[in-house]
Amino acid sequence: MLVATTNDLPGYRVTEYVGLVRGITVRSRSVIGNIGGGIQAIFGGNLSIYTNLAETARQEALNLLIEHAQAAGANAIIAMRYDANEIMEGITEVLAYGTAVKVEKL
Repeated sequence: MLVATTNDLPGYRVTEYVGLVRGITVRSRSVIGNIGGGIQAIFGGNLSIYTNLAETARQEALNLLIEHAQAAGANAIIAMRYDANEIMEGITEVLAYGTAVKVEKL
């Protein structure tokens, strides 16, 4: 599956627009993660516990996006974007979305 943030794929021609596809996950921080993150925050620098949580959530949303596009019959996704919102304290929604298309190599 080709996934691009651009509106086209150099070297490919869009033959069909399948439609909007998305992948969504909702994640929360654990008590242990909050304690570890708090300790890291005291010393400053990269908060690796939160970085790993964010990366895991984005990867899961991307995987779900790809599954949605494949189920719709697409072989590529263009104009892919991420969005994230805090639903409530410590609970975050991560959304990956884009346009599912069928492409062929030029």
